[in-house]
Amino acid sequence: MRRYLVGGAVRDRLLGRPVVDHDHVVVGATPQEMLAQGFRPVGKDFPVFLHPDTGEEYALARTERKTGHGYHGFAFHADPGVTLEEDLARRDLTINAIAQDESGALVDPFDGQRDIDARVLRHVSPAFVEDPVRLLRVARFAARFAPLGFRVAEETMALMRTMVADGEVDHLVPERVWAETRRALAEPQPPTFLRVLREAGALAVLFPEVDALYGVPQRPEYHPEVDTGVHLELVLDMAARLAPGDDLVGFCALCHDLGKACTPADVLPSHIGHEHAGVAPLRALAARLKVPAEHAALAELVCREHLNAHRALELKPATVLRLLTRLDALRRPQRLETFLVVCEADKRGRLGRAEAAYPQAGFLRATRDAAASVNAAEFVARGLTGPAIGEAMDKARVAAIATVPKPAAG
Repeated sequence: MRRYLVGGAVRDRLLGRPVVDHDHVVVGATPQEMLAQGFRPVGKDFPVFLHPDTGEEYALARTERKTGHGYHGFAFHADPGVTLEEDLARRDLTINAIAQDESGALVDPFDGQRDIDARVLRHVSPAFVEDPVRLLRVARFAARFAPLGFRVAEETMALMRTMVADGEVDHLVPERVWAETRRALAEPQPPTFLRVLREAGALAVLFPEVDALYGVPQRPEYHPEVDTGVHLELVLDMAARLAPGDDLVGFCALCHDLGKACTPADVLPSHIGHEHAGVAPLRALAARLKVPAEHAALAELVCREHLNAHRALELKPATVLRLLTRLDALRRPQRLETFLVVCEADKRGRLGRAEAAYPQAGFLRATRDAAASVNAAEFVARGLTGPAIGEAMDKARVAAIATVPKPAAG
């Protein structure tokens, strides 16, 4: 029985990055031998065990054979005769196919160290095309490692295009698409995820609502970058900068301008009403990918209300209160925070505007605090009951909002 550290732990150590998960492969062992040493079984499709002391995962070396379409279309084979090289050969990228033995020596049959040095994401073998999830994983890894200079190898991109052309990505289940997307939106450079998918032809298949934004013009006085798809990438970049690792912010940013793809050609480059037009494609995307309810709900609020946030300094106090109410900001202040981060990312995610001020955020936070300071108890003490309490509170909240000083527009 020989044990090896594999995958991300080895890769990240070589990159000088923090190691989060320690996954291991065991060669030359049976499930019975693992159980005899105190390992706890957890695998359903193939033998995976938890170490009795550390709780880390140990999987028996295995091979896999394509039996059908999609992520579940594989048959796995694990026995003591499966070699380490055979196990590593089934992995997606060479940088993830490096093992380290118990003495610290590296086993690197597919030159993963070379690709780490060259900053290249390269597939291990032609079997890469058999699992469509790998296409999403490559795009996600590209978003993670873009700051380090990584790029997708041309031959790997060619295989990804083949997977799209052959319809393999059509068999991706929504849960896996969302899981990879959610993780990608929390990576340092989410726009790279979109760019890789788009270059492979997969963005139009998996996210047609997003793909449709590319090539749609905007008014250059507001959007010097002009192209709505480019604007989206800038907004995602800014969102990752303002809220690192926050996939909720990332998803709201991804969907905030979907309505611009619905603008009739004869009125371009204006997009009057795009904030309302974006609700239908957003709902379609969220339903198709089975997006969590809070992600979908807040993304819809951002879609509908982001222009009101930009105009906050021009709104009447009563209109501001209605905005806060629609956001449920008085009861759930964190919702307002997420909303404002996305709106700021939208305003600053424009060519040459990355360092622009966004005083609307501070103003809306102050109005929220002013409105929240109004307490029902004082109106009850005055003898008010029922709907009269709510009416009096709204009136007092509007008055409180009116006292908040307005900063100079950014």
